[in-house]
Amino acid sequence: QLQLVESGGGLVQPGESLRLSCAASGDYLQYYSIAWFRQVPGKERERVSCMRLRDGSTVHSPSVEGRFTISRDNAKNMMHLQMNSLKPGDTAVYFCAADWICSQDMKYWGKGTPVTISA
Repeated sequence: QLQLVESGGGLVQPGESLRLSCAASGDYLQYYSIAWFRQVPGKERERVSCMRLRDGSTVHSPSVEGRFTISRDNAKNMMHLQMNSLKPGDTAVYFCAADWICSQDMKYWGKGTPVTISA
C-alpha cells in the first residue's frame, strides 16, 4: 500500500519561496495521479495542484496559479510543490495525496506539513 510522508514546511516571510517534498514508499508514484492539498483550521480542504497520470497535465487552484508548481521525481519516488511569491493567505497545513485520478477525495494521503507565511 502506498504511504506518503511530507517534509519541507516551515515559517517564511511574504514574498519568499518554499519547496515541499513528499516521499513515497510501498508502491511507485509514477503509477498515480499526484496532488497537493492544504487546509486551514475551520475551513474546507483545498486542492492546490494536481498532476494527472494519464497525460502529465497539471491543474492548479486559481489562488496559486502562476506561483505554485507541482512535479514528480520518479527516480526518487517523490513529488514536490514549489511555492513562490508566498502570501500570508497561503498559511495552512499542506498534504500530499495520490490516486488513479485527480479528485477532491484521493485515496492515499500523507499526514501533512505546516506552512506559515508571516513577517
